[in-house]
Amino acid sequence: QVQLVESGGGLVQAGGSLRLACAASGLTFSNYAVGWFRQAPGKEREFVAVTAWTGGSTYYTDSVKGRFTISRDNARNTVYLQMSSLKPEDTAVYYCTASKLAGYPQRPNQYSYWGQGTQVTVSS
Repeated sequence: QVQLVESGGGLVQAGGSLRLACAASGLTFSNYAVGWFRQAPGKEREFVAVTAWTGGSTYYTDSVKGRFTISRDNARNTVYLQMSSLKPEDTAVYYCTASKLAGYPQRPNQYSYWGQGTQVTVSS
């Protein structure tokens, strides 16, 4: 049984930082592209970042470039999202997800497995 479990969310002031973690069981992250999506109230789920399974290269949506960093620790079967210079518009539930596709999948329907999400709230 595959499980993705996110942690590290919380309440932070604008300009602050948080590090999200996504731990997997039942699958090996090194064989998957792993992405982070977010969903704010009343909005569609949107792509944030992905680390490709081939070489671990990364891709980000424009609004988080230079502020967020996605990384892997294959030995721990965990993927991280380091978020810095947070803004109120980053407030959302953040989801970890895994895909067998090569490259940088950016649509929710390209992913097979999802975590339950972790809330990130940025106050102004």
